[in-house]
Amino acid sequence: MSGPCFDSFGRIRRQLRKSVSLDKAREIFLERGAGSASYLAYGNGRSYGDSCHNDAGSLVDMRDADALIHFDANTGLLTAQAGMLLSQIIAIAAPHGYFLPVTPGTRFVTLGGAIANDVHGKNHHRRGTFGRHVENLKLLRSDGTVSTCSGTSHAELFAATIGGLGLTGIILSATVKLMRVGSLDILERITPFNSLEDYFAMASEADLDNEYAVAWVDQLASGATSGRGVLITGNHAEKGGHRTPESPGNLGVPFETPISLLNYPSLKLFNMAYFWMKSRKTEPHMVGYGSFFYPLDQLRNWNRLYGTAGLFQHQSVIPEQAALATIPKMLKATRDAGQSSFLTVLKRFGDVASPGLLSFPQPGYTLTVDFPNRGQRTLALLKRLDDMTIDAGGRINPYKDQRMSSHSFKRGFPMWDQLETWRDPAIMSNFWARTALAS
Repeated sequence: MSGPCFDSFGRIRRQLRKSVSLDKAREIFLERGAGSASYLAYGNGRSYGDSCHNDAGSLVDMRDADALIHFDANTGLLTAQAGMLLSQIIAIAAPHGYFLPVTPGTRFVTLGGAIANDVHGKNHHRRGTFGRHVENLKLLRSDGTVSTCSGTSHAELFAATIGGLGLTGIILSATVKLMRVGSLDILERITPFNSLEDYFAMASEADLDNEYAVAWVDQLASGATSGRGVLITGNHAEKGGHRTPESPGNLGVPFETPISLLNYPSLKLFNMAYFWMKSRKTEPHMVGYGSFFYPLDQLRNWNRLYGTAGLFQHQSVIPEQAALATIPKMLKATRDAGQSSFLTVLKRFGDVASPGLLSFPQPGYTLTVDFPNRGQRTLALLKRLDDMTIDAGGRINPYKDQRMSSHSFKRGFPMWDQLETWRDPAIMSNFWARTALAS
């Protein structure tokens, strides 16, 4: 059966992919088993790389499995099918004074995808990863069994599924514990810094005082302005709104450009303007939750700006002490390679452990950069960033990756073989075949 492209967000390898509905996959599993075929649940395609692809088999389209099963406004416990978007959860819970305890940088991620990738947000230092707030989940295996997994029931399978990249089976539904908040609005404060040393000096204190903290870095700044940026902190306002908009906005990129519009001259001007604009807002001020958590959601299909060749995103985490020396070198390497990053984000991960077996965060600093795909030139830089990360004792984020080597993956995630033990034999992804199963 042929379906739509089922692209990843990076759009590096675009092609028609075979797909089946969830009902069809359930029928196959329950009635005759998967046999030699392989499957992989596909949510909303917001992973940047190939962890959401299974070109040797079929994808299971989860987008129609998005029903609310139960919501308790007294406890904040919400149960929904795995295809429900985080935006839908916010819309249900916000009028009752609840918000997601952990949210990534887009609200258009499915519940199942948030669990399978054990996503993190701007408050890792306080709340850890999304998986910490999952009470239980229902998992369909290819032998037709459906198990309710939690920290006390099928606990090892539960741990393997959180951050397990969708490889342990198909998540059908989950119950999550939402966070009570005074409002959706955020009391934001912006603190400019002139060097990475200045940022590192203030990062831990910012985490102590705030629910949310993230830094934007001017990746193109060099010389006297090298390492400049802004630290953005925030807390939910006690007196604010609980409304969610009907849609994220009408702005969008209507077509894909043949070449990337995000080049050195345009990004140099953007970075200068952004730093100047943000540096003027140093007094605490109220902002809407959409602009604080999901600024790029306001521009639909913004990944088209990178051109038809797509984009690579590289996210690493470096242990705290090593990060102080390694991250400045990584940013210098990007400039020396002549590559311009539109999104350059720096955050501090805390020591709140994830229940997931293969969760990406670890204590330290995480750096995210992205680049238009310019072929071997870009790949060479990404390999250099991989090597610097691994040599510093860090790891590369699997669900942002399209090309890291098997060696880099296994060095960063030495527990990969435990996930392989729990992997459903009929579930496979391009990423897993390329990294874990490669010699």
